[in-house]
Amino acid sequence: MRALDVDYMLGLLPVLLGYVPLTLFMAMVGMAFALVLAALMAVERVAKVPVLDVFVRLFISFFRGTPLLVQLFLFYFGLPQMLSFLTAINGVTATIMGLTLHFSAYMAESIRAAILGVDRAQWEASMATGMTQAQMMRRIILPQAARVAAPTLINYFIDMVKGTSLAFTLGVTELMGAAQKEAAGSFLYFEAFLVVAAIYWILVEALSWGQRWLETYLNKAHAR
Repeated sequence: MRALDVDYMLGLLPVLLGYVPLTLFMAMVGMAFALVLAALMAVERVAKVPVLDVFVRLFISFFRGTPLLVQLFLFYFGLPQMLSFLTAINGVTATIMGLTLHFSAYMAESIRAAILGVDRAQWEASMATGMTQAQMMRRIILPQAARVAAPTLINYFIDMVKGTSLAFTLGVTELMGAAQKEAAGSFLYFEAFLVVAAIYWILVEALSWGQRWLETYLNKAHAR
């Protein structure tokens, strides 16, 4: 049995860490767009706007019901064949698009559940003061729903960080793509992928710690 090449792993670590910013960039941009889109869809699902609700339900069903990898291939390889102006799209943009649309479908349902979980007395009190539906959502309902949904949304961000590892299938040299190239050059696949697994693990643990801290903070603030 071959011994583990620790020296190679230690030398590879700083190389792979150099690609962490790109991984986090794709995840954070995707999360920002996904939050906006998910909030809009969640409000629509609660309001049930005629006709529009059918399209939103279809959108959520499609992006929840198909694998992220298939969606990335559709955006990067498929759409440019149908729409010529998309031929200039690069792997990073396609990955961000895929992450945004895929996770917004899941997040929309979580936000919708959080909105519906707000005490009905809050809705009635808001309407009694003469607020419009938009004012009620913006000032009263969404801030309360955000507190409830926050831990779940961070979970989705963690999944999004891990989902960026699929970007290498589109030719993006991010954390996973860099590990693949290094492993192909050295033939030390176990060591290379063990290092990249450790980096993802540390990133996820750091985000999980942040999630627990935020949950505790929000619960204390609500208790006051």
